[in-house]
Formats: sequence, structure tokens, C-alpha cells
Amino acid sequence: MNGILLALQFFTVLPIHKEIPLNRKEVTMMYCALPFIGGAIGLTMYGVYEIAANILQFGPLLTAVLVVLTWIGLTGGLHVDGWADTADAFFSYRTREKRLGILEDPRLGAFGAMALVLLMIMKIALIHEVILQDMGAVYLFMMIPFLARAGLNICFSTLRPAKSTGIAHFFREKLAPTVVIVVTVFSSMLILFAYYYGTNQWLPPVILAGSIAAAIFLFRRWAMKHFHGMTGDLAGAFIEGMEALLWLIVLCLL
Repeated sequence: MNGILLALQFFTVLPIHKEIPLNRKEVTMMYCALPFIGGAIGLTMYGVYEIAANILQFGPLLTAVLVVLTWIGLTGGLHVDGWADTADAFFSYRTREKRLGILEDPRLGAFGAMALVLLMIMKIALIHEVILQDMGAVYLFMMIPFLARAGLNICFSTLRPAKSTGIAHFFREKLAPTVVIVVTVFSSMLILFAYYYGTNQWLPPVILAGSIAAAIFLFRRWAMKHFHGMTGDLAGAFIEGMEALLWLIVLCLL
């Protein structure tokens, strides 16, 4: 239970007014719970979609905007902030040390602003297309945030921290990576099997699993090459990019 509460405290805007110890067990369980928190966020997004589209009878564009606002609002903009900061750092074409310094800068640069606008357009367009194609199934809304965070767990557990300070370094030092990887892989396999069982389609879950594995491999190489490890901003960027990629794959397959 403490792991779930910690995940809600650190990765959502829900007010959890409880002081929880940040020991190895609690931090490990927090990351094990993270994909399930993603699934709950997706369920809330689906609820907004149902209310906006089927009860209030809003059009697909406004419904898509409301769903995306819910998507961002429930995390307090934590992940999109990481996306923007990562764009600022990467496209600065500076040294590793300068890039890490840019990640710590709270100001938004030109590249970060452009990346943020493009991400918002992409998200709204994806959800808009989901609505137009009548693909707003609850299992898709829950599965995609779940799998995106599952991918992050693998990256975070297998990459070293890029810095010797910061929240990512603290959590990585407290983490039991083997436990997180085993729980994450097993739960993701169950989710994908449930998708197959519910739809009787074997190809989409296979392609989704392969795409996540490829994204993890490429992201790890990219993060090591340009940042020499993982940071909190890179983690947020991974989640944002992975969610968009998975929605795009689903739209292409179904």
C-alpha cells in the first residue's frame, strides 16, 4: 500500500497527506505500482471521453482537447516538463555537462517550447483520430499508459543515473532493479495477453511488445550517448514519447 501511495504522491497531483518512508522496499514497490497508476490515469481519461462525447455530446475536437488536458493535468505536467527540458538540452548540441545543466534550468527555451507545442498537437490529433474511428475502448485507454510506464521501469532499472545528485539518483540508489523488472515484465505480459483474449487478435499485442522493446533499446543507447545515463526529465520524456508512439501504432493496426 505504501508503494501505491508513494506513486500517487510523486507521479500524480492527488493530495496524499501521509509521510511515508523512502526505504528500498517502499521505493521498489512505488515503481512496481507505477504502471498501474498509469492504467488508472487512462481510466480517468476514458471517463472524461465518455462524459464529453456521449453525455455532453461535444464534438470530437473538443472532446480530444479535454481528454488531453486530463492526461496532462493528472500528472501535474510532470512528464511534459521533462519532454520540454529534454528537447532544450538535446538540441543545444552542447557537451554532456552543459546538457545536464540545461535540464536543471527551470526556464523554457525555444526548442523546448517547439517540442511542447508539437507534442500537444500530436496528442490532440491522436485522440481526435481515435474518436473519429470509434476506437475509444476502455482497455486501450488503460493499456497504453500502463505499457508506457512499464517501458520506463525497464529503462530506469537498467540505466545508471546521469548525475550523482537529484531525485532520479536518489530513487535509483534505493531501487531493487531485479524486482521491478520481474514484476513489470510479468504484469505487462498479462496486460497484452488480456488484450489478445478480449479481441482474439494476436498480431497487435506482438507488435506492441516488439515496439516497446525496440524503443527501450534505442532510448537506452541514446540516453547513454548524449547524457551518460538517466535523469528525471529523461524519464518524463520517455513516457510522453512512448504513449504517443503506442497510440499511433494502435491507430495503424486497428
